[in-house]
Amino acid sequence: MEIRWLEDFLALARTRHFSRAAEQQHVSQPTFSRRIKLLEESMGTTLVNRQTLPLSLTPAGELFRELCERITRDVRDTRDRVAALDAEASARISVGSTQGLFSHFYQGWAQDAGISGRLQLNLTATNWVGSQFLDALESGECDLVLCYWHRDLPWGERWDADKLQWLTIGQETLVPVSITDEQGQPRYPLPGTPEQPVPLIAYHSRGFLQSAIEGHLLRKKLTANLLPLNENTQSASIKALVKQGFGMGWLPRRMTEKSEQFGSLIRAGDERWDIPLEIRLVRLRDARSDDIVNLWNQLDN
Repeated sequence: MEIRWLEDFLALARTRHFSRAAEQQHVSQPTFSRRIKLLEESMGTTLVNRQTLPLSLTPAGELFRELCERITRDVRDTRDRVAALDAEASARISVGSTQGLFSHFYQGWAQDAGISGRLQLNLTATNWVGSQFLDALESGECDLVLCYWHRDLPWGERWDADKLQWLTIGQETLVPVSITDEQGQPRYPLPGTPEQPVPLIAYHSRGFLQSAIEGHLLRKKLTANLLPLNENTQSASIKALVKQGFGMGWLPRRMTEKSEQFGSLIRAGDERWDIPLEIRLVRLRDARSDDIVNLWNQLDN
């Protein structure tokens, strides 16, 4: 049974005339009559008394009309609510965020800025790596990108001020961490030795953070004897492997605070090994909507 059959029946109940009802429903009379017949067959009873002039509804038809009115009203109201929800969702500004920033920064920042209701997080973004965020921005898959930034990004040439605008909305620090040994010291301390290199849970080479680590060590002339065990795109994966004792790793400080409080992770090196980062919000300079520009101006004030 289709909703349009119920609407046909209500039109017939109002007009008491097959031709006029068919005209209201924008179909031919044979098609309309066939629908009413199918409706009666579906209900297993006669709903229309065709022997009267004008035609009338049978007692079953009168009862069925009440049902049709309720159902079509509920469908109409639901359709309106769904349309309103779709309009609200389409009006939101799509944000692509790295997994670490989404988990430990995005929600608090958006609430504090009073803009959480205007943003829609693109959940697929948590699987993107490095320059894929800028690809998504340029292709329209998202309107804003929330990411880490540092001067050693391997694809830093894409930060073209003619194409992009960005706001620095926070600061972060990568901290080297390890689990403890029996004496409460880091099991995998920096810098290690050539004979006993430190097992490292590394970031993906095309992501935002591995190049920050390598660039920092080079500039500070810090010699680290590291043995990379694998590469991960997400800080949460690195944290999990570090906590399980596979090696040390650099984590955003926001992700270490709870662990340090309870003693499950400690520093694997002093502050020389800390790596400063910016948290940036990025958009195309040629914004796709006035809503993006208005929100940007609000944040930039």
